[in-house]
Amino acid sequence: MVEGVQQGQAGPAKGYDVFHTDCPARDVVDHVTSRWGVWVLISLRSNDLRFYELRDGIRGISEKMLSQTLRALVQDGLVWREVEPTTPPQVTYGLTEFGRDIGEPLTELFDRITRRLPPAPTPGPAGPLPQAVRRPTAAPKP
Repeated sequence: MVEGVQQGQAGPAKGYDVFHTDCPARDVVDHVTSRWGVWVLISLRSNDLRFYELRDGIRGISEKMLSQTLRALVQDGLVWREVEPTTPPQVTYGLTEFGRDIGEPLTELFDRITRRLPPAPTPGPAGPLPQAVRRPTAAPKP
């Protein structure tokens, strides 16, 4: 391989230049890999959920951020949204075929990460991270 030469893309994405800032595929990647996009996709991997179930299941997300994230994922075609005509309206979300296809490697990544971590600590006061999770420090220079 010659250094400094970028290889062309293979497969169906040939029409997209993902390294260009105006590429629509780049927007989808940004939404999927956003702080909350990953958690929404992982949360919906096995069940369709209502808004409040997503909000309660994804700890730390505000209603505003959940709404924005869901709106972007629906617009990208990764998540579907169904509104039941009740008072108040009940809104259910689920993964589209595209969303399941994208969510599968995310789920695998999540599972790989959790398999490599030490056993979950028992609830208690926050303390330092276990040694296996700490960032490695550089070796002292002689």
